[in-house]
Amino acid sequence: MSKLRVAVIGNGSISEVHFKGYAANPDTEIVAVCDLNRERAEAKAKTYQARFVYTDYRELLANPEVDAVSICTWNNTHAEISIAALQAGKHVLCEKPMCQTLEQALEVERAVAASGRVFQVGYVRRHGTNTQVLKKFIDAGDLGEIYYAKASILRRVGNPGGWFSDLSKSGGGPLIDLGVHAIDLAWYLMGRPRVASVSGNTYRKLGNRAHIQNYSFYKAADYDAAKNEVEDLANALIRFENGASMMVDVSFTLHAKKDELSLKLYGDKGGAEVEPELVIVTEKHDTILNVNPQIDSLTFQFEQGFKTEIAHFVDSCLGRVEPLSPVQDGVEMAKILGAIYQSAAEGREISFR
Repeated sequence: MSKLRVAVIGNGSISEVHFKGYAANPDTEIVAVCDLNRERAEAKAKTYQARFVYTDYRELLANPEVDAVSICTWNNTHAEISIAALQAGKHVLCEKPMCQTLEQALEVERAVAASGRVFQVGYVRRHGTNTQVLKKFIDAGDLGEIYYAKASILRRVGNPGGWFSDLSKSGGGPLIDLGVHAIDLAWYLMGRPRVASVSGNTYRKLGNRAHIQNYSFYKAADYDAAKNEVEDLANALIRFENGASMMVDVSFTLHAKKDELSLKLYGDKGGAEVEPELVIVTEKHDTILNVNPQIDSLTFQFEQGFKTEIAHFVDSCLGRVEPLSPVQDGVEMAKILGAIYQSAAEGREISFR
């Protein structure tokens, strides 16, 4: 084929980076859009010159002129649409989280195997410049054996509300929305070890704090201050079969001095702080060194990360590379997230050994 013919299912805020990524890629043509809101779908189609507009994803998947799809819908539809798309012979880029439960993840994995099509999970932070640079140091052995990681994404006030706060649509709060990014990136850089056990906690203490004034934050298009069914905060200790461990904490709202975004890795030869800026810690001549690679700002990296993610998906569909975040990684992440929620609910460690 001369160009990969793509469609975007779900035209909410996250879809815009998909549209922009495909529009900027010389190997793709945006041919179709789909959204429950036809007016919104038609607006996207007009902006990106797509020929087909749908409100039912099944009708879109029946179109033989669509080769690949981005799934940017509510979390509770990810598995259903992914499986339908794969069965229809389409390549799939599914936004994170891949699904809400491990059972759903295993169904998607089976569908991928049966279809022979490309499936990529939207773990965009793997495509950031800081991640790609650090990965070269890790692969060269500069950090040695990475045996501990700590990841935090803490918002003081930042519950997006709307479907994010609707448990049936989201599957959870900051853990499944933000934690999936934090855990996946640390796990990826640690070498993707298999999980051995999980001990976690979730808290619902502060609600969505809609009364707070003079402090702006992102709100979902369907924001409703009266609705909030998800946790405020989650934390966990994750142990892996190779002996390594990870600590993670994430929040939508927390009485904290400031928002926090950090990911730290510790190895027997060196360490690294991935965010908010990349720092590699090492030793030379009996002296500790903090090495600051000269790369673009984190904000620019985030914007470019989506373009790189889309480009990688396109290259995978065209047979040039293998997916960087295949379905198997989505399964392992569903396993970890589900175990954290289960551990919190049952008050015990969940073991896979």
